[in-house]
Amino acid sequence: MNRTARAFWLSSPGEGEIREVTLPERGEDEVLVRSLYSGVSRGTETLVFRGGVPESQYAAMRAPFQEGEFPAPVKYGYLSVGVVEEGPDELVGRTVFCLHPHQTRYVVPASAVTVVPDTVPAERAFLAGTVETAVNALWDAAPLVGDRIAVVGGGMVGCSVAALLARFPGVRLQLVDADPGRAEVAKALGVGFASPEEALGECDLVVHASATEQGLARSLELLRAEGTVLELSWYGDRQISLPLGEAFHSRRLNIRSSQVGTVSPARSGSRTYSDRLALALDLLADPALDALVTGESAFEELPEVMPKLTSGEVPALCHRVRYTDTP
Repeated sequence: MNRTARAFWLSSPGEGEIREVTLPERGEDEVLVRSLYSGVSRGTETLVFRGGVPESQYAAMRAPFQEGEFPAPVKYGYLSVGVVEEGPDELVGRTVFCLHPHQTRYVVPASAVTVVPDTVPAERAFLAGTVETAVNALWDAAPLVGDRIAVVGGGMVGCSVAALLARFPGVRLQLVDADPGRAEVAKALGVGFASPEEALGECDLVVHASATEQGLARSLELLRAEGTVLELSWYGDRQISLPLGEAFHSRRLNIRSSQVGTVSPARSGSRTYSDRLALALDLLADPALDALVTGESAFEELPEVMPKLTSGEVPALCHRVRYTDTP
């Protein structure tokens, strides 16, 4: 077995490169995975790519198998699907998901991979990390049957949340985004769409995922009295203003944060991180979630593609990275 691989590194803010790496010898409780696909989340990963992680958040933002340190050089990423080539008999040959950066092959503990169900194609399974974020958000939000709900921000996380909420019976649901092009994605997910100006108000719950000051302000405006905004956006090193004057106090509005790094026992009961990821993979059996994949390129193209994803020159929800059989 060839013990070399290639990995994508952020060499300096705004610039990436592919480096050859030597794989460690596999231990008894480890697996060697050959990558099939990985995903670039246009939110978090492009923030990392431009060097926007605040120093105070370096530890919190570390990916499970990250190498290097912020702002750069750093190997970062967390949406990888591959085939186990070496490892325990029950895993060899299985398609697995792993929170690993973009790399052609890698060695990780067997406990770090989750088997992809037969009902989920590898081409979609890499979305598990984002659907997991949506699952966590809904555990935190605890929506009720018949709720009036808006999801403000039609990016990858917002669309994932909307796709799961579309399964709730009796809800009035809208995906709200300033980009009219998101209407097609919403339609594919079976969700209503509205511009910020046309969104329906009197919401019991608004899930905010636009990562903009304007989006958060509009989310508060869409609430009924004593309604809740669940804040999923992460602003990195940006400071934002929040309109807490006017009717915020008299209408007793609520803002609650949600972050995928923590499973709240108060909200999720006894469920674990593993339970959450397994559920996300099961939910990916729905082919409607293919709408979240808006582009694809070869692994070798990442140094050229990442700056375009970061600048918006290549518009994307989640960009799929395709690997060949060579290391």
